[in-house]
Amino acid sequence: MLIRADMVVWPCSLALPALMAANLFTRTSDAGAQGGMFSEADAYERFMGRWSRELAPLLVKFAGVRDGDVVLDVGSGTGVLATAVAARAPSSRIIGIDPAASYVAFAQTRHPGDRVGFEVGDAQQLRFADGSFDRTLSLLVLNFIPHPTKALDEMVRVTRPGGTISGAVWDYGQGMEMLRIFWDEAVALNPAADGRDERHMPLSREGQLDALWRALRLQDVAEEALTIQTRFSSFDDYWLPFLERQGPAGDYVATLTVGEREQLRLRLRKRLLGDRPDGPIVLSARAWAVRGVVPRRVVSVR
Repeated sequence: MLIRADMVVWPCSLALPALMAANLFTRTSDAGAQGGMFSEADAYERFMGRWSRELAPLLVKFAGVRDGDVVLDVGSGTGVLATAVAARAPSSRIIGIDPAASYVAFAQTRHPGDRVGFEVGDAQQLRFADGSFDRTLSLLVLNFIPHPTKALDEMVRVTRPGGTISGAVWDYGQGMEMLRIFWDEAVALNPAADGRDERHMPLSREGQLDALWRALRLQDVAEEALTIQTRFSSFDDYWLPFLERQGPAGDYVATLTVGEREQLRLRLRKRLLGDRPDGPIVLSARAWAVRGVVPRRVVSVR
């Protein structure tokens, strides 16, 4: 069975999670609204940015970025991917776009030079001319874009023929243990929380990014698991960022009563520490990454 979504014919097994997530994680076409869930850069750094920073160099290496490339960072957030590109390819020019002005301002403070720049923008309506970039990358954002096919089509348009497009999304269903453990315990306490569980996120399962890249007629498509360790100094280092309303998990915690929040905290502490005293916690975090080459002649799917 096939389902048509975003003007691409998807296998049913891939389309249904995307359609479910469209209802679960509603975003508007307004760029500012798209940035709302991750609106405070400092809080995001404590919650997820530190792990994005660990993952970014792996994606840059996987993408094959070379010194001197002109690079577009779609959904640049707090600038961790641009930082990784600049470290690997110091002569490259990098432009990052993000819908959240607070993220753009934060990223700009980290990159005062003229080779790296950031601006507010919508991945679904890029302002750049056709073929402007050698490489286009997107780290941990495609699953939050309302119409990822439209965004990827734009990424194809602005990348030169023979250029490479790469992206990565956390494996929310299994491999991103920090969030998997959180949602397992949240749903165990309240089965209704399953509707918010990030395992329903689109493009987060093995093969889904690969299918999207192939649907947009990219060539030499390859998908690979990228894995890092998330090291927490203590249980509070794990738990407290969930209280800052960052991402779907933080939004869920904000809906709980004080008593419900304490129940969840105690379950998570037991799950992560068992009966041992507080101390370091080491978890695994896996993302699925994909890359593909823009063909010499591209026919838009829009």
